[in-house]
Amino acid sequence: MVIMGSLDGRVVLITGAGRGIGREEALFFAAEGAEVVVNDPGVAVDGTGGDAGVAAEVVEEITARGGRAVASTDSVADWDGARRMVETALRAFGDLHVVVNNATIERNAGLADLSEEDFDEVLAVKLKGTFAVTRWAARYWRDRFRAGVRADRAVVNTSSGSGLLNPLPAQASYAAGNAGIAALTVVAALELGRHGVRVNCVSPSMARTRLTLGVPGMSREPSATGFDPLHPAAVAPVAAYLASPACPFTGQVLSVRGGTVAVNHGWSLGGRIHKDGLWSVEELAEKVKELPVDDPFDELARALTGALGTTGRAGLQEMINALLDREAGPGTVSASGRPSGG
Repeated sequence: MVIMGSLDGRVVLITGAGRGIGREEALFFAAEGAEVVVNDPGVAVDGTGGDAGVAAEVVEEITARGGRAVASTDSVADWDGARRMVETALRAFGDLHVVVNNATIERNAGLADLSEEDFDEVLAVKLKGTFAVTRWAARYWRDRFRAGVRADRAVVNTSSGSGLLNPLPAQASYAAGNAGIAALTVVAALELGRHGVRVNCVSPSMARTRLTLGVPGMSREPSATGFDPLHPAAVAPVAAYLASPACPFTGQVLSVRGGTVAVNHGWSLGGRIHKDGLWSVEELAEKVKELPVDDPFDELARALTGALGTTGRAGLQEMINALLDREAGPGTVSASGRPSGG
């Protein structure tokens, strides 16, 4: 009997996939049938150094389990490096369906002591990096859509509870970057929907990674069922659900804390679902129906009705189309993996 995975036939690029949450996502996505580009330059927590073996090790683990994966060691903060990641997926697997933006670094200091360089470096990876990789993927997807190719595409961004719900002292750059990711998610969802692209965001909280090892409470024992709610693997099924063709969401931010998944409404938590253990994609697909979500198109249409005279979702989409068609520039990434312009 052939067991079908929720991501069969999907080509996925995951940034920051060498360790922590990204690594767990890469392993989980591959187990669900995805072909994975494992991107990670292997830098330290503060972004210094580099080790190509970090991404290669995850690729070896995936292939040893019968999956398909290739490594990418470019930095998301490098504009051309972001383009090369997309090209890597196209050359290795012939397409790209999903981008998971997970890469981040951290340099903490009080606001009065934080240097310009440290602030810029964190934002370059967290915020600009998310934009850069998404931008190059969007160019390719737009080109394919215009060529008549219809396929479900998805972006899954990664924010953090310390940026959206509890911005922490000494983390000005990290908090600002993560809050910016949530806003970028909504903008991208509004813009890319017309090309068949859904854009959502996961916002982990209290996940045990290199960035959080010094946080009090990270040594907590697993639950009575043996489930470790702090293990970064808890995030992977939620990201996989958002990446799956079965997911109808776009423009949403889902907070994840162990087995609890909640929908965000701005900076506030809304309805939530819980399981004392790892979710499966199938379970999430059923249970998230209970979560009340705000459709970003409907929300923006309501907000602009008085100011611009738009009438509902159709009117908003016409306005978006007109704006983007007017601003569209040359350049894309072709199916061969070669860029033209941009």
